[in-house]
Amino acid sequence: NQGSWNDGLENTHNAFANIYEGRYLAGVAAGMKLQQLIDEGTIKPEEAVIGYVGAYSFAEVISGMTSYFLGARSVCPSVTMKVQFVGSWSDATEESNAASALCDLGCKLISQHSDNTTPATTAQSKGAFHTGYNNDMISVAPEASLIGTRIDWSVYFEYVFDCLVNGETIAKDWTAGMKDGAVVVTELNEAIAAEGTADKIAEVEAGLADGSIHVFQGPW
Repeated sequence: NQGSWNDGLENTHNAFANIYEGRYLAGVAAGMKLQQLIDEGTIKPEEAVIGYVGAYSFAEVISGMTSYFLGARSVCPSVTMKVQFVGSWSDATEESNAASALCDLGCKLISQHSDNTTPATTAQSKGAFHTGYNNDMISVAPEASLIGTRIDWSVYFEYVFDCLVNGETIAKDWTAGMKDGAVVVTELNEAIAAEGTADKIAEVEAGLADGSIHVFQGPW
């Protein structure tokens, strides 16, 4: 229950995962695709613009879109990003409308922190690329969707069951990340991904897992 923090109740617990790590990886895949389009002369460097469909303008979404942008910028230095919030976790029509509007503003790639597949299908219909959230969206947008990221909740469930079996106290505020297997990326769409993306994803994923890469680390 994400809403139980500091509620004073013994039988409620707060749990989530460091999904921003997966968003950073998806951003790397997106940035590599945009850089490929630049290198082959399809777009100009200043046209490497990402459109991001966000649910709400609060911490989880903002940290996620920031890490996504940092991942893209790490491999495509000229990338910029436009964000549009829809005010809902699940509104298929508004998510489609937001993605469409972002494409009309010149975005060449759409990402999302929302729950429907409509940003993916809209991106495909507009000739843009896409990265998704919560599930693999390649099946609905095979010409657009590069990769996605999601939380693997089995890691938390196993932790809770182990606590119950061993008579241990379940943490009131639990989180885990890529190194724990709680954050994963979905299958890469090799048919449209930039060359070398799989190797780069593996390199960055290993760095996030062993702590040699920190998403929000500054230049100091």
